[in-house]
Amino acid sequence: MYGFVLPPLHFNSSGWGPTDIPKKFDELPYQPFSKGDRLGKVSDWTGATYQDKRYLGKYNSAFGTGGNQYSYFHDEDESTFQLVDASKGQKPNYQRGRRAFQQHKQRRERERRQQQASLNMQTLSKTQKSRERDRQRQLRKWQKQFGKRLQENKQKAPVKNRDASVQVRETWQVVEDMDFPRLSKLSLPGIEPPEDLLLCGKMEFYDKSYDRVTTKNERPLKRINRIFHKVTTTDDPIIRQLAKNQGNVFATDSILATLMCSTRSTYSWDIIVQRVGNKLFFDKRDESEFDLLTVSETANEPPQEEGASSINFPHNLALEATFINHNFSQQVLKMGDEKYEFDKPNPFAGEDDDSVVASVGYRYRKYNLGNDIELIVRCEHDAVMYGPNGDLQFINIKTLNEWDARYSGGVDWRSKLDIQRGAVLATELKNNSCKLSKWTICSLLSGSDQIKFGYVSRVHYRDSANHVILGTQQFKPTEFANQINLSMDNAWGILRCIIDTCMKLKEGKYLIMKDPNKSVIRIYDIPDNTFETDDEEEEEDDDEEEEEEDEPEA
Repeated sequence: MYGFVLPPLHFNSSGWGPTDIPKKFDELPYQPFSKGDRLGKVSDWTGATYQDKRYLGKYNSAFGTGGNQYSYFHDEDESTFQLVDASKGQKPNYQRGRRAFQQHKQRRERERRQQQASLNMQTLSKTQKSRERDRQRQLRKWQKQFGKRLQENKQKAPVKNRDASVQVRETWQVVEDMDFPRLSKLSLPGIEPPEDLLLCGKMEFYDKSYDRVTTKNERPLKRINRIFHKVTTTDDPIIRQLAKNQGNVFATDSILATLMCSTRSTYSWDIIVQRVGNKLFFDKRDESEFDLLTVSETANEPPQEEGASSINFPHNLALEATFINHNFSQQVLKMGDEKYEFDKPNPFAGEDDDSVVASVGYRYRKYNLGNDIELIVRCEHDAVMYGPNGDLQFINIKTLNEWDARYSGGVDWRSKLDIQRGAVLATELKNNSCKLSKWTICSLLSGSDQIKFGYVSRVHYRDSANHVILGTQQFKPTEFANQINLSMDNAWGILRCIIDTCMKLKEGKYLIMKDPNKSVIRIYDIPDNTFETDDEEEEEDDDEEEEEEDEPEA
């Protein structure tokens, strides 16, 4: 059996630590084990030395290296001590001439590349030498342009804060905030096909000769004076009639598309919500820019030119895009007697205005969103055409416009549209993601068979009044939605979240507004008479008087 013998223990009655020094360490100076060791006092219980940054180098040597037993350690008690030798300490070998060595290495690498290039040139033929010189010249040109572009980007002014679509008053109270990351995760699958309640309007046929337009046989864009009715929800007489006996949420397709694509928007917009009993009415504000088309809203460098007189001012670009879209959608139609009519006439056009009203067909549809929510929406078709099998197809016609090739990702439509149409469309998807998504959702809500895009450009980039048609392209709305990564389940989820939030509010008027500089949607509680004009109040009084007259006498 092995025993365990305890080592001798020495009791220090006058302090702590060993009572004596071993003989083998007697009269030997202490040498630190490493140059990085920071050894000073035997113990420092305060900890303030290591917390205060002023004393981080307290125990570092002020002369020589930390591994020298003759090094001096400056203590805070000896504040009067000064070093006589002020010469710089000698640097170790690994710190000497590092910058000069790097420069020498880079110079040798350039010389080696030049020698290798000259050897390669000697082995090439005359034609190959010429091509190699052109390639190197073009490479140097690109590098120079890239450097200039970087310098210009650095000198550009920062992006200025955008203005809100409507001035928020101090009396308005925020009742709900919805951030985009939360909305982008919502989903509402399994929406049943809608039910058609009423069909109104008259549409013309699409002229297929415009499908053969190219950049080589471009056509000028004509000015066509026709009336486009952009009636809001509560001003629609048919929706007022339907609201009496069915549905509890009412809106137009453009308003729903704005809400469903809110996570892709950058500019500020606003929508009025009125809760009357258990019903919701989504309206656009009078005299707002809701129906204007945005231009390069989601681009890396959106238009920022100041001054209303500039043709590239964002508001002027929106007016130009809307003007182009209206004229193109009517120019590509057959101006003949052949028209396709729905069962009911246009509810917003009089008998004398039939010839000057734009081609449009209204489809009133009812969607069941679950949780006893019945949505009634007014959808639109722009025209009709015959498919390859002779079947009648409803289409929507929209326009993409080029305002300056320098700001369109470097893709010039006149040189790229015929041979690289995919690159042109990809650039438009990046610069106008929100606008294209809203057009697609409007086509899906109305049940259109095709959506046609026209490519229209300025005759000269400094002239915003004259344009030419460079080509057309068509897609099925469902396929195009998959191509632009548009999820209808997420779109329905966003709309359902907004509807549920508004249903929980008390009766009254509210404003949904996209923050101009943040990815947030806010709902404001506003007074009932906000944004109302005197004419509207008179109309309401007249309606009340008519209702009283229609009531039977007791």
